[in-house]
Amino acid sequence: MAKKTSEQKAAEERRYIAACGAANAQELEPFLTDPNQAIRATAAMNPDADAEILDRFADDRFWGVRMEVVRHAKVGEATLRRLLESRPAKRGLVHHAARAKLEERGIAFGADGMPLEMPG
Repeated sequence: MAKKTSEQKAAEERRYIAACGAANAQELEPFLTDPNQAIRATAAMNPDADAEILDRFADDRFWGVRMEVVRHAKVGEATLRRLLESRPAKRGLVHHAARAKLEERGIAFGADGMPLEMPG
């Protein structure tokens, strides 16, 4: 991979600062597709992110961004459930962190490692 130019480094620094300083979901939206994984993770950590934008960050292909979604105080239950893997062989850090957060919220899990459905 080619070395980054000083202009590229400066542009990344500006985007990183903007991701930290974004005040709402609209300002965070451009970071959903940022080419830099660390900047996307930083945007997902932003305390002003709401449950809806976090759900969109949960679609990121990199586990580091998804982990920041799980760790966020405003992440919704539906997003956490969506991050669970039904196949045990595919379960990794994101699955286990999402499960732990759901359990903290009072969701019970079955022997299969998936949430028990509450009787309606």
